[in-house]
Amino acid sequence: MFEFGNYRLRDCQGSTRRSFLRFGAGLPLAAAMLNRGPFVAAEEVRKARSVMLIWLVGGPSHLDLFDPKPNAPAEYRGPFAPISTRSGAQFTELLPRLAAISDRFSVVRTNINYDGGHRPAGSIAWTCGTANDGGESGNGRPSGYPPNIGSIVARSRGTRELPPFISLARGPVGDGVGPCLGYGGGTWGPRYDPFMVECSKNGQVAIPGLKLLEGLSPARLDDRRRILDELNRLRRGIDELQLEQWNSLHQSALQLLRGGDTLDAFDLSRESENTRARYGRTSFGQSCLLGRRLVEAGVPYVQVNWSQFAEVFYPFSDYGWDTHADNFGLLADWHGPLLDQALSTLLNDLHDRGLLETTLVVCMGEFGRTPRINSIGSRDHWHQCYFSVWAGGGVQPGRVIGESDARGEFPRTAAITPEMVGTTILELAGVGTQQRAGYRVLEGGRVIDALL
Repeated sequence: MFEFGNYRLRDCQGSTRRSFLRFGAGLPLAAAMLNRGPFVAAEEVRKARSVMLIWLVGGPSHLDLFDPKPNAPAEYRGPFAPISTRSGAQFTELLPRLAAISDRFSVVRTNINYDGGHRPAGSIAWTCGTANDGGESGNGRPSGYPPNIGSIVARSRGTRELPPFISLARGPVGDGVGPCLGYGGGTWGPRYDPFMVECSKNGQVAIPGLKLLEGLSPARLDDRRRILDELNRLRRGIDELQLEQWNSLHQSALQLLRGGDTLDAFDLSRESENTRARYGRTSFGQSCLLGRRLVEAGVPYVQVNWSQFAEVFYPFSDYGWDTHADNFGLLADWHGPLLDQALSTLLNDLHDRGLLETTLVVCMGEFGRTPRINSIGSRDHWHQCYFSVWAGGGVQPGRVIGESDARGEFPRTAAITPEMVGTTILELAGVGTQQRAGYRVLEGGRVIDALL
């Protein structure tokens, strides 16, 4: 039996055979590996060679991080004191390292979303649109959403060796109910889904969608003739519509597995112990380091996920930001210090290596948390106003864009919509108005002018 995505193939005699390659998450892998079509030149000179989306799944509290309200009533402001920054804005005391380098990035304080649920809000934020089939709340499918911004960048660029859209998690990101449906190609199909890569707190990298079976070592992949003969035999069970995709898939998969320069980008052991320690010995910290290595290798779009799940109670990663029950304790002991360490180290590292100028870094979640503290002394979902952090790749640093009201409930100045976020990313990545019109995505979208 050969496993390719959701297909279970038999040979012409109807008998099943054990495969020597398994594509466990086949469609996302196929998306990454198959997106090797003709290069499409950007219509304008791009400012960002690569994009890094730092995704804080679960909804980080804006009042407790980048938009403190020290003069608000006690039931709003929270326990964290404001501190001064190099850019003149105030952050909370949880972010001293970021405050010290705030002249290297800008903060938007008036982001909004259109939904208060983790999964639909995540999909809306990634695709900058809504589903045409009901989405996560209506038994929808990934094909109901527009393509992910990462998929658009990947399609416009392609890549010679590494996948053009890589998402760092052990699987599609969402909550305990399921993944956000807008994680990949959407209406364009699964060939534009991201290539999933998992990074542990020890810096061990795994590719969930691509596994060698017992008895097959990477060295044995050099026997190309035997492998291709076997693949040619097995592919007789694939219909003509899949044939072209299958050829590209197995050729690219073999190239990646055989190692060499393509796999070097995934090898964190090549980094010094000091560098790895500076990022933090956590899954998120090491994923940020891996993300830096991937953009250094030329990957156009990397999504660094804080966790696979929004909820706090999944312990195998770095716990999501869905802090309904213990927002202040979790932020003080874990989320705040970890974000401050990893994000500041990433920005400094990119700057010191001369990469920040050509790498757009965007850090945000699907929404914020309620300005008014709830009945158990914590905060719930709030999509009416929240923050995002922008650096590099053509962004003007040291700015604060927008102002929320006195209690942090709603934008006092113009709201920054998901469409504006996506349009700005695409413009900086070189996917301009004409190309977006050709793709039929974000036509008429507006950029966040104050960032540029």
